[in-house]
Amino acid sequence: MNKHSRRDALGLLAAAGSTLLPLRAFAADDEKGTYDQDSVLKEANAFFGNTTEGLAKVIEKAFKDQGRPNAYIKGEEVAGAISVGLRYGDGQLTMKSGGGARVFWAGPSIGFDLGGNASKVFVLAYHLTTVDDIFQRYPGVDGSLYYIGGAGINYQQRGSIVLAPIRLGVGLRTGASVGYMHYRREKSWNPL
Repeated sequence: MNKHSRRDALGLLAAAGSTLLPLRAFAADDEKGTYDQDSVLKEANAFFGNTTEGLAKVIEKAFKDQGRPNAYIKGEEVAGAISVGLRYGDGQLTMKSGGGARVFWAGPSIGFDLGGNASKVFVLAYHLTTVDDIFQRYPGVDGSLYYIGGAGINYQQRGSIVLAPIRLGVGLRTGASVGYMHYRREKSWNPL
């Protein structure tokens, strides 16, 4: 390598390094704006009122699949299905960056699904830039097997926003279904 090409290569490396520094800073800022796994597990345990191995495993799965959430919802819901199902819930959205809102949700589903359940729900939210981002419809697939005290998780996504409801429920519900959940500012019995 001659003197000029070595100097050119060093110049390119220096330029590349200076562009990577802001990316590292962005990654650090991203961690400040998101919840770590231990914090989420602590909040979920306090919300559900007990520590279960199942809860720890579904939170671990969510972090493995989606990374660090920047918001969560603590709420309750009821659901039932005989092939066609309905789900209603409400809770409180809390964002890591500050702020939050009361959230209501309802949604239909269709599939091989039978039973009913009442659940406490801890929803991990990813990529919400503002509180208003939550208020829309999120398609999702739900494959759950609920037993008394059973835990479950599924994912709902619209664009880059992903919601991961973690449910600890009472009741009996088995099957798989597709549908969507409509998150709203006000309560509505209309699931559409």
